[in-house]
Amino acid sequence: MFDTKIAVLLRDDLAGWQALNVTAFLVSGLPETLRGEPYVDADDVRYLSMFGQPVVVLQGDKDLVKKAHERALGRNQPMTIFTADLFATGNDADNRAAVRKVHTQDLDLVGIAVHGQKNAVDKIFKGARMHP
Repeated sequence: MFDTKIAVLLRDDLAGWQALNVTAFLVSGLPETLRGEPYVDADDVRYLSMFGQPVVVLQGDKDLVKKAHERALGRNQPMTIFTADLFATGNDADNRAAVRKVHTQDLDLVGIAVHGQKNAVDKIFKGARMHP
């Protein structure tokens, strides 16, 4: 049905609240062009638009998340990231600073999200399983 795919990969050792929080932050960084039309109910109340296609949420261990990140980088695939350090920050400026001070290979990734061609996304997330 869609040529592209939106996928989120979360580390499998996250608490429930962390998984939800990370997913929300990761998808918030995806392009606005992925959003569909606004929603309107029968009383003409308008609601914000959402993604125009499904979002797949996957999980894997720490090594798989790191490997998926490397695969995405190797394909020049734009992505959003969330590191363990961001659980201790309280605002966007501190989030950026926390990521900025760590070298790419040393990022303690707890999740990544991508939007791209289905086959490319599938290869990036090879080995991941559906999040329960």
